[in-house]
Amino acid sequence: MDNTWRLAFLMILTLHSTTIVAEFGVVGGVGVGVGVGNGGGGGVVWVGGGVNNPQPSGSSSESKLDGAYTALQAWKSAITDDPKKILGTWVGPNVCSYKGVFCDFTEDEMGASASAFPVVAGIDLNHANLQGTLVKELSLLTDMSLFHLNSNRFTGTVPDEFRDLDSLEEFDLSNNQFSGSFPSATLYMPSLIYLDLRFNYFSGTIPQELFYKNLDALFLNNNQFEGEIPQNLGNSPASVINLANNKLSGNIPASFGFMGSKLKEILFLNNQLTGCIPEGVGLFTEIQVLDVSYNTLMGHVPDTLSCLQDIQVLNLAHNKLSGELSDVICSLRSLANLTVAYNFFSGFSQQCSRLFFRNVGFDVSLNCIPGRDMQRPQPECSVIPGGSLSCLRIPTPKPLVCGSLAVSASKHTNSTSSSP
Repeated sequence: MDNTWRLAFLMILTLHSTTIVAEFGVVGGVGVGVGVGNGGGGGVVWVGGGVNNPQPSGSSSESKLDGAYTALQAWKSAITDDPKKILGTWVGPNVCSYKGVFCDFTEDEMGASASAFPVVAGIDLNHANLQGTLVKELSLLTDMSLFHLNSNRFTGTVPDEFRDLDSLEEFDLSNNQFSGSFPSATLYMPSLIYLDLRFNYFSGTIPQELFYKNLDALFLNNNQFEGEIPQNLGNSPASVINLANNKLSGNIPASFGFMGSKLKEILFLNNQLTGCIPEGVGLFTEIQVLDVSYNTLMGHVPDTLSCLQDIQVLNLAHNKLSGELSDVICSLRSLANLTVAYNFFSGFSQQCSRLFFRNVGFDVSLNCIPGRDMQRPQPECSVIPGGSLSCLRIPTPKPLVCGSLAVSASKHTNSTSSSP
């Protein structure tokens, strides 16, 4: 995933922190740090002031820090096991000295920099191995921009009061033991751009409101979500979406075929999805990783996949797809791995044969391809699954005009025509 926006944010905070030290002479200085946690699989970033011995500058400061003290002490009481003794530092009213708590300075409501005061800007307790639950009092930390708890042993649900965390941009609960329905409080966090709930026990359906949020990264994999994927999936502006290893059923929404070019990775693997791969997939996207393996998808592969010129990993394995793999798919220029094993494909083109010599991972085992080794027994190939399934397949021009190319060409034409 592209971390450009995070790096820019860090640079701004670094410059801001330097100014704070110059203006306020904070004892111990102001530190800006980057912490990377593996959690449920990906790296995450924390940003915070890390202010030591902050000097309050008025009632606003006292109110903010009093609220933070109340929130953190309430949470401390709900943590039942702390093998690394992290909470041993959570003593006294100076919450900015607590381990895992990071502070920064903020201006007062009038925007006067001379009245800047410290607030809790982030909590990073990744890999702390804490056991306990979340408490509603944490919703008092309204200046907090990130909350990272991956790789702990927290249980229970996310309090509804968390909807008051207006400044929260990154919310990472991955690799814990949370349960209950999708945490609806996240739908009301206006600044949220990174949501990571993977490797927990959340269940129930995925709300359609989620795909209207301005998220850059969404990780829901390795939970127990069920039901159909909301039909508005294609409305999401995220660059990474991971829905793998749940109990999702029904069709992949048709809107997936018309997602924007920002999408780079999307994973549907190991669910209970049926029906066809939607027509249009690839027309408007620049996907690099697409994995629909271990489902029950049927029908032919849409020709629009040939528009995925940036695709590196295309995994269609362990479904019931049929037909022939065409030249246009096997000639994708960036392809590093194409897996179609355990389907019912009946053949592939000469261009596909060349993949064996292009240093491209190409697995066609356990299909119905005549003359190839390691194929299904003939009786299994006598009846193709989904033979009566009618997939919407719109006739496409040859060569296919891909949406992203067409949009680019249209913009170029418009700019040229408007030139003097």
